[in-house]
Amino acid sequence: MEHGSLTNHKASTFSLTDEDHTLANAVRFTLNQDPRVLFCGYSIPHPSDARVNIRVQTTGDPASEVLKDACQDLMLMCQHVRSTFDKAVVDFKMSKPIEDMNI
Repeated sequence: MEHGSLTNHKASTFSLTDEDHTLANAVRFTLNQDPRVLFCGYSIPHPSDARVNIRVQTTGDPASEVLKDACQDLMLMCQHVRSTFDKAVVDFKMSKPIEDMNI
């Protein structure tokens, strides 16, 4: 859910349900890498509430578009990490016989 002004689209707060520090910190990091972002931070209203509020202020682009771009960048980063890990596992398994692995 987006909380923001109807006239000022360059600053908004987004409320994500069923999320915690794991996703919020990754999104915050990705947003802060974007030169269009002036400010980005997140808060968790209460520890027992599974909700995260992410505040985004931009240089002029709509905050919702910048957040969407950051989420897409984060997905690409995660896909790269996953494929690199999977390749390293395959390479490791191919480099040693199964008897020598102590699994």
